[in-house]
Amino acid sequence: QVQLVESGGGLVQAGGSLRLSCAASGSIFSINAMGWYRQAPGKQRALVATITSGGSTNYADSVKGRFTISRDNAKNTVYLQMNSLKPEDTAVYHCKFGAYFGEYWGQGTQVTVSS
Repeated sequence: QVQLVESGGGLVQAGGSLRLSCAASGSIFSINAMGWYRQAPGKQRALVATITSGGSTNYADSVKGRFTISRDNAKNTVYLQMNSLKPEDTAVYHCKFGAYFGEYWGQGTQVTVSS
């Protein structure tokens, strides 16, 4: 059974940086889009950034200019570089892979930004 495993979360002060990674534990046939989503306490899960197999990216307005999504297709891994972090970025961050046979979600990694 394929699993997505996130890493890189943690506690950081406002203005700091973190880099999240998400890797598939097994083989996934024909991955297309990869993305990051986040869910803050009491809020719905929301899109942060996505990247297509061709490298086109899309970002939520709240993270544009601060976050960068990238992927390594050979490793089936997606990254999220987060700079200039703000307390409102505090959330559980989940990765998602869209593939030929469906979607795969990671369990999430906690990011906490202190003021």
